[in-house]
Amino acid sequence: MNVIWRNFISCLRIGKMPHRNQSDYHPTAPLGSRILTDPTKVFEHNMWDHMQWSEEEAAAARKKVEENSAVRVLLEEQVKYESEASKYWDTFYKIHKDKFFKDRNWLLREFPEILPVDQKTTEKMEDISRDHVKTNAAHCLSEMHCPTMPEEKNHYKKNSGSSDGQSRAGSDFSNPDSEEHRRGPLKTELFPGSNATFRILEVGCGAGNSVFPILNILQNVPGSFLYCCDFASGAVELVQSHSSYRAAQCSAFVHDVCDDGLPYPFPDGILDVILLVFVLSSIHPDRMQSVVNRLSNLLKPGGMLLFRDYGRYDKTQLRFKKGCCLSENFYVRGDGTRAYFFTKGEVRSMFCKAGLDEKQNLVDRRLQVNRKKQVKMQRVWVQGKFQKPLHLTQNNSKLLFSVLSDD
Repeated sequence: MNVIWRNFISCLRIGKMPHRNQSDYHPTAPLGSRILTDPTKVFEHNMWDHMQWSEEEAAAARKKVEENSAVRVLLEEQVKYESEASKYWDTFYKIHKDKFFKDRNWLLREFPEILPVDQKTTEKMEDISRDHVKTNAAHCLSEMHCPTMPEEKNHYKKNSGSSDGQSRAGSDFSNPDSEEHRRGPLKTELFPGSNATFRILEVGCGAGNSVFPILNILQNVPGSFLYCCDFASGAVELVQSHSSYRAAQCSAFVHDVCDDGLPYPFPDGILDVILLVFVLSSIHPDRMQSVVNRLSNLLKPGGMLLFRDYGRYDKTQLRFKKGCCLSENFYVRGDGTRAYFFTKGEVRSMFCKAGLDEKQNLVDRRLQVNRKKQVKMQRVWVQGKFQKPLHLTQNNSKLLFSVLSDD
């Protein structure tokens, strides 16, 4: 243990701790390589990558946004959309179930970080990871930071009797009436995914269009565990009832990321990856920074936050009618759900203020075409990868104190 710890401290000092570095460079074609070189062939494919806008196209987009944002939604209505946000998304999933969005099978191509490093490096870091988790778990529980959530209690109770070999640890953790609770204090290692060596959290999982492609990738990766949450209970129910859901490797739970006082069912500082894809745009701009700050705290040193969302002047923004604008670049759809449209600079500022290092931050401009109707649509997304610095954090200090005490 002393040898491992000395190596760990040495790595921290020189900045060479084993970590994921796939994002440290910008590939030639990071978001695809279907380039339109002959305009006469524009309708031969559904999508073209890396489209450059002409000055006329950019000016037309700005003018359209100025027009559709000239009339704002009344303040009383804006308050309603904010306070009842979960209701609108619940209604959305009750209507559409899991049929509205396509599975995101492109995730591994764009975000290779969702796979752990090679198994040899993982094994080398396993002892450190376990001590780090136990230290955080003890702190979490001593501060009553991880109380049981009703949704989780029902979920683990429902799955504890499964016949597919799923672990009972989650059930004991989340049931206050269990035999373990009656006998005495809760064991610190009993939280979902406590024995994992590589942990991912997907925020805003919806009906599971990222969850199940990720689980398919991780099914042969020992020690991996996926957390996924959404504040629409109907969405979480769709994930939990899916035939591919495996409680032994995945924990789906209801959570409102805008509620800073609402705990996660695991300690801070243990996540290797956080996936934030087309989620932040649905949150009120005034709350975004605090959400990102909280998510940053969940990452371990070297952990990655992977981001993808709507970019400024995406065709979705241009299609809004007058009277749908809540505030600058923030709109409400007819079903009550909302959408914000980002710039690369806004994304950089937000995540860097949360203490994360920018590894990738780019605007993905694509041309989407409807070949049948001969219609062209400009799509704009922002994609970023941000890493938790590898410096000696407060939690690392606690771990150091724990190790020295053991010696």
